[in-house]
Amino acid sequence: MRLLSVRLIVSLIVGITLVSLGFSYYQVVAERRALRGDLERRAEVLGESLAGNVEKTLGTGSNQALQRLVQRFGNREHLIGVAIYDRQAQVVAMTPELGKVLTASPQTLTQAIHDDHSESAFAKFGSSRILIFALPLHHDDELSGGLVIVHDASYIQAQMLRVWRETFLRVLAQVFLIVFITLLIVRWSISGPIARAAQWMRAMRTGRISSSQKMPDLDMFRPLAREVATMAESLNLARNAAENEARLREAGESMWTADRLSVHIQTRLAGSRLFVVSNREPYIHQRNGRSLDVVVPPSGLVTALEPVLNACDGTWIAHGSGDADMEAVDAHDRLRVPPDDPRYTLRRVWLSKQEEEGYYYGFANEGLWPLCHIAHTRPIFRASDWQHYQEVNRKFTDAVLEEIEDTPSPVVLAQDYHFALLPRLIKEKRPDARVAIFWHIPWPNPEAFGICPWQRQLVDGLLGADLIGFHVQSHCNNFLQTVDRVVESRVDWEHFSVLRQDHRTMVRPFPISVDLTDDEAGEGQTNGFTYEERSSLMRSLGTEATFLGIGVDRVDYTKGILERFLAIERFLEKYPTYQGKFSFIQIGAPSRTHIKRYHDLLAEVDAEADRINWRFQSDRWKPIVFLKRQHSHNEIAPYYRAADLCMVTSLHDGMNLVAKEFLAARRDERGVLILSQFTGAARELRDALLVNPYDIDQSAEAIRVALEMDPEDKQLRVHRMRRTIKEHNIYRWAGNLITELCEVRLDVVEDANEKLRASATIA
Repeated sequence: MRLLSVRLIVSLIVGITLVSLGFSYYQVVAERRALRGDLERRAEVLGESLAGNVEKTLGTGSNQALQRLVQRFGNREHLIGVAIYDRQAQVVAMTPELGKVLTASPQTLTQAIHDDHSESAFAKFGSSRILIFALPLHHDDELSGGLVIVHDASYIQAQMLRVWRETFLRVLAQVFLIVFITLLIVRWSISGPIARAAQWMRAMRTGRISSSQKMPDLDMFRPLAREVATMAESLNLARNAAENEARLREAGESMWTADRLSVHIQTRLAGSRLFVVSNREPYIHQRNGRSLDVVVPPSGLVTALEPVLNACDGTWIAHGSGDADMEAVDAHDRLRVPPDDPRYTLRRVWLSKQEEEGYYYGFANEGLWPLCHIAHTRPIFRASDWQHYQEVNRKFTDAVLEEIEDTPSPVVLAQDYHFALLPRLIKEKRPDARVAIFWHIPWPNPEAFGICPWQRQLVDGLLGADLIGFHVQSHCNNFLQTVDRVVESRVDWEHFSVLRQDHRTMVRPFPISVDLTDDEAGEGQTNGFTYEERSSLMRSLGTEATFLGIGVDRVDYTKGILERFLAIERFLEKYPTYQGKFSFIQIGAPSRTHIKRYHDLLAEVDAEADRINWRFQSDRWKPIVFLKRQHSHNEIAPYYRAADLCMVTSLHDGMNLVAKEFLAARRDERGVLILSQFTGAARELRDALLVNPYDIDQSAEAIRVALEMDPEDKQLRVHRMRRTIKEHNIYRWAGNLITELCEVRLDVVEDANEKLRASATIA
């Protein structure tokens, strides 16, 4: 930094000096030109005023009168003298002082008489400069001689020296002031922030602080600051990963991390690439005034699949739903992501409003969603929605085929019920591709699925995949039973596979989870959420309570929010001592609200919360706080950490990650999870208080048990459930899913082997 300051100061001194000298030179030249012009004008005015008198006197032939005349004009400022010459340039009269200067007739006079026109010229006399002005004289319109006026021009040179001296002093003062100000600016705006940033990076490198501590302000170097922050985060992640691996080796454990997943996938793919297909994109571009904002939607899927795509330079194909998504892509609808550290490609697929309405809101969410969830909402199937569903699946298939065109043996992983037809469509064009689809929602029994008019097409489309994944084994069983009933095929119950049209499809459970690896070091420690902090949180919500419950859901009829509210009401009825002491925070993100069933449900949930509050609330307490908006993970985390219990009362759910997110947030190993027995998570989290959400009294009793549970029992339960999540985290889910897919023997390979064996037999 000292070298930078010296270079900057020297550069400033040289630059300022050169610029100042340039301007000063221009000023001196202009000043000299102005002074010379002024002197010439004064000589000309004097000459013209003197010429009339001289011409009259010269005509009389009186040399004495001419001498008196020139002596009378000889005492003017800067005037050396006046001389009168005849036609032959001989002196007729001259100021005595001028005799020392003009020893002969000047060339200027000769030129003026010859041209019959006034002339002026600057000449050097000793160490001084003079101005000689010559004017022709006439008598009776005939040339009779000349008039010479000589001025001392040395004052002009003195004036120039004065200008140069003032310029030097001004430059010196400017250099001093600018250097001083620059040093202050460098110190306050550059050296100081950079020094603080270096100190911050050194402290983080040595582990004295965490990357969560805010970086010092570097507004002047914003692009550099972003890169430094990214590098710091990468460094911290690398350190945490190394520490995790060291702890695991010490403990003899084998836990999945993002780094392990990346290395594992690179080995499994063996030079191939992964292509993920989903309706929701991992990054959304939204217009915010004149700027583009990048939004990361809250999704465990992004957490799981980004390390995989980063490791193999993969491609994520998704619906471009942001209002500025088109502005961010290239001519092929692609862009590199993540924005701060591009590692893989996002390919966006564009849907018209009609396609989105029919395929997503219509067939997928008014048809398949209620069909697969036992929540007693009638599915709606329209022929027009089915048509859009087929068209969108073909559109996504075309995009996938474009992306995998130059990739040998590509690996394609489709996500969820939006793309049931896609596996078959891809396999028909690229039989060498390994195709898997993960079905995130439940699969109902064959009788329930038979409601769908196009069940055969959906099942056939899914069986184009090499691997189909569900959350739990019961969903796999339901699917195989449906296959056995709907399409002509051979179901292998021993190996959980289906053979249809000479193509084998494996069906496996892969319970999805959350990331808990970065909390290893903090296990068993307090979460730092004090009673005062919780009280402050409650006051910000307009209530005061001793005990706090939390629920986090999309406002969906499968989530059992109304049943949850009824259980809270029943709890307060049965145990009135908790009135004024227990408040429940329901974070409800409005979802699909222009579908009538969802729009009506939001109003029902709001009205039910108001009814129960009206019945029980007091001045400073209310039993239910309903927060109706989308919350980020960071916004939800304080509620998880502050809550005494978390209620997940889904009527039917494939997995439900809220239960696992609550446990992941509880590093203090406190809190109680009340969990619906109809969720996939209930198969893993056996230490939760399992309830039937339709049994309102049972759920109410579970609330009491949770609030009155012994602290040691709470800690033991949470500890065991957190251990389960750590061992079966999101990275293990992705690793197992892709490993299973990569180990599938493709039909084209088997056919080639059979042909080879047949040829050998003939030979």
